[in-house]
Amino acid sequence: MVVTSNGKCEWAKEMKEFDETKAGVKGLVDAGISKIPQFFVHPPESLATPSKTTKNVQLELPTIDFEGVQTGGAGRKEVVEEIRKAAGIWGFFRIVNHGVPLHIMDAMLEAVKRFHEQPVEEKKLLYSADSSQRVKFNSNGPLREYDSACWRDILTCVFHDDQLDPEAIPLTCRKEVQEYVKCMIQMREIMAELLSEALGLSSDHLSSIECMKSEALACLYYPICPEPEKTLGTDKHSDTTFLTLLMQDTIGGLQILHDDQWVDVPPVRGALIANIGDLMQIISNDKFISVEHRVLAQPVGPRISVACFFTPSLRAGAKPFAPIKEILSVENPALYREFLFREYCQYYKTKGQDVTSALPHFRIERILP
Repeated sequence: MVVTSNGKCEWAKEMKEFDETKAGVKGLVDAGISKIPQFFVHPPESLATPSKTTKNVQLELPTIDFEGVQTGGAGRKEVVEEIRKAAGIWGFFRIVNHGVPLHIMDAMLEAVKRFHEQPVEEKKLLYSADSSQRVKFNSNGPLREYDSACWRDILTCVFHDDQLDPEAIPLTCRKEVQEYVKCMIQMREIMAELLSEALGLSSDHLSSIECMKSEALACLYYPICPEPEKTLGTDKHSDTTFLTLLMQDTIGGLQILHDDQWVDVPPVRGALIANIGDLMQIISNDKFISVEHRVLAQPVGPRISVACFFTPSLRAGAKPFAPIKEILSVENPALYREFLFREYCQYYKTKGQDVTSALPHFRIERILP
């Protein structure tokens, strides 16, 4: 975002006024604005698409059928191989027949919509920018002064070691959040086994290191945008997680960067999107990749999505992570240094929109002979 000295004052004024309403982006839409505030405007280079686009080359995200995956046998081996390829080439893949009941998924999407569309007075009680607050509502304001905000509102529920006091969850979506998180925990256990096997490890390896024992549920609401060409629903980034499981409604707008092309990830009802996070790329020593992705702002909406971010247990979070020793060798040396989970997250807070991935910061520089 380019800001002049005069623009800095205007940016700060607009941002303060917006934050004080505690109404989020939806509050702007409800007020009937026809132009978006300046602090939502992104620089042209972040809105531009690469030289090649999906209009010229049609690419399709891999879809993996989990039918019968828990019964073992040849079917499971086939799924493991498909995951190994998709996680190593795309970093994203669609999952169907995963076992999460469709009625629970639909109820969760409806509950997120209901929360965000309730009166502002109700949501204000949870409005906060405090990262330590485990249940909070806010808009996607910039991490640093004069960065650009994104056109979305978010309800976040953080489960440490799979636990969160139910009373802390808003009553308007409490039942649905609890049921959906139970399903996500079950999916987490299945994914941990399959990803372990795809790395050539014992099926319990990732579970044993508790790298995905906590989860943060992001309940996202992308209102209709009067000037979608000037902003983004979510800026380009890669996830600071081990794994993300995403459910989206029928609106669409998610794109991933693959071979320097923005590839649309159209919604498929009943499907989940698996997204390899930065931390999984590190511990897999680049066998799996974390890729940049974004969400477009759109003249239609609202778009509803629910992202479940898997992060370490409290115990594991206090210990250093590094490439898994069992997959290293003389021919395949460690590419990343040891680090603490909080150190990785803190790097993003200091860099803001100046960085879309922290991977290079933790990579070991090797001098070739």
